[in-house]
Amino acid sequence: MAVRAAVLPAIGSPLEITGIDLPDPGPGQVRVRLAAAGVCHSDLSLSDGTMRLPVPAVLGHEGAGTVVAVGEGVTHVAPGDGVVLNWAPSCGACHACSLGEVWLCANALTGAAAVHARTADGTDLHPGLNVAAFAEETVVSASCVLPVPDGVPLTDAALLGCAVLTGYGAVHHSARVRAGETVAVFGVGGVGLAALQAARIAGASKIVAVDVSAEKEELARAAGATDYVVASDTTAREIRGLTGKQGVDVAVECAGRAVSIRTAWDSTRRGGRTTVVGIGGKDQQVTFNALEIFHWGRTLSGCVYGNSDPARDLPVLAGHIRAGRLDLSALVTERISLDGIPAAFENMLAGKGGRALVVF
Repeated sequence: MAVRAAVLPAIGSPLEITGIDLPDPGPGQVRVRLAAAGVCHSDLSLSDGTMRLPVPAVLGHEGAGTVVAVGEGVTHVAPGDGVVLNWAPSCGACHACSLGEVWLCANALTGAAAVHARTADGTDLHPGLNVAAFAEETVVSASCVLPVPDGVPLTDAALLGCAVLTGYGAVHHSARVRAGETVAVFGVGGVGLAALQAARIAGASKIVAVDVSAEKEELARAAGATDYVVASDTTAREIRGLTGKQGVDVAVECAGRAVSIRTAWDSTRRGGRTTVVGIGGKDQQVTFNALEIFHWGRTLSGCVYGNSDPARDLPVLAGHIRAGRLDLSALVTERISLDGIPAAFENMLAGKGGRALVVF
């Protein structure tokens, strides 16, 4: 069956919105008609080669939709069910999974090497991050779908698949923000906006948003920021000035840039914690000297997918949504069609907006 999709023909090439031949679901697979898909910076990282996966590929990894067909052996969802796509399903058998660290599953992305669909001329296509959500419909492994929690609109649920799980998890699972602590969030994109809301939910006493764009202040304050700083050479000093010259307890870096990682570290108090969520390239080198590591006693940690377990965390997030503590609409800066994805990529490169949502 032919459907329209956003195809990355080669690393560094522009996306092509074109028809693809999508097969019926085989054993253990599910076919989903997309309701919405978020345009995430990770898709940009795939297109420019920062993250390496097989191409040509259908991109898009943050989505939700309705099951239209299931293959043999699939029992946890049925046609007509609303589902959230999980781009990093855990295998349950590797070393990380045995430790309960399912976000580090060694086999999470093995599906990205499979043949997902074909172009009109018969060229094999891969699913960019397992789920190929930039398409009218997709076929995924049954392990890549989770039921949409009660009370969450299907279109909004798309954001749960990456931005919200990552931002919320960075604050609650990685940084473990406690009530009364102070927090700085670097990068006010979709993940950063989710992290700001998560810090508010955690009871942070001061939440400082940092971004290169002054235009994002309104977005940041609507998500929970109490203060806003436009990134500059004096950012760390400004944040210390907002916290009695101490620095924040926790910094969450969502940009993946060496300068913002270093600034996030410098912005924390002695003994503070910095969690790096952003995906940077190998050229982004961050340096520290041995004396400052000893003297400041700070912690720097990486964070994959918010250190989240989607099966565990989606019901928790749904509870916050139903209670009005988490507003998914506050993450969306524009709603676009499938044809608008290339322009959304350009906006991300320019540092504009929070999250573009493709509505099918």
